[in-house]
Amino acid sequence: MAKYIGPVCKLCRREGEKLFLKGERCFSPKCSFDKRDYAPGQHGRSMSRQRSRRESDYGRQLRAKQRARRVYGVMERQFRRYYEVALQRRGLTGLNLLQILETRLDNVVYRLGFASSRAQARLMVTHGHFTVNGRRTDIPSMLLKAGDEIAVREGSQKLTFFKELEKAVESRNAPAWLARDAKALSGEVERLPERVEIDGSLNEQLIVEYYSR
Repeated sequence: MAKYIGPVCKLCRREGEKLFLKGERCFSPKCSFDKRDYAPGQHGRSMSRQRSRRESDYGRQLRAKQRARRVYGVMERQFRRYYEVALQRRGLTGLNLLQILETRLDNVVYRLGFASSRAQARLMVTHGHFTVNGRRTDIPSMLLKAGDEIAVREGSQKLTFFKELEKAVESRNAPAWLARDAKALSGEVERLPERVEIDGSLNEQLIVEYYSR
């Protein structure tokens, strides 16, 4: 499956805000966005000023879509497929789309506090460190549903990283739609997330407008 392997700090600078793609580093003085909060490239400073002065409806829609894609680490083809699935479901298409993105296995691992970033969560899942309903899985894009149980694989719990993970997990908050057992390094999806429990900086209405053109 394709994935972005370039410098992720450039993505934050392009969107003009922190997307917290590097986990704890984003909260430290080493964060590149704090040092250079303008768009990347030779004309980054002037482009940022021009964009803030005039931006078309299409530009706002595109940026909303790109921001969501980059937050969840999803490529364009897969993101559009999620939109088509959301369109077929009952209810609000925008909310359906965000719920699909939130229930990806790598995102759930991140939300449970087992990883400091979605990128790290994706890597851990790819390496087969997690089980879903007792079965080992290495598919980060796997969509979970209410009642699914996630846990660190028994063999992986012997690794130093996971032995030290319990302290880090306890310092991270898990959303109400997930149940977490920090000591057992496991969790369960109790229900789909509500809109207020999803990143408020995402604008799903603009995403729907982008794909409805």
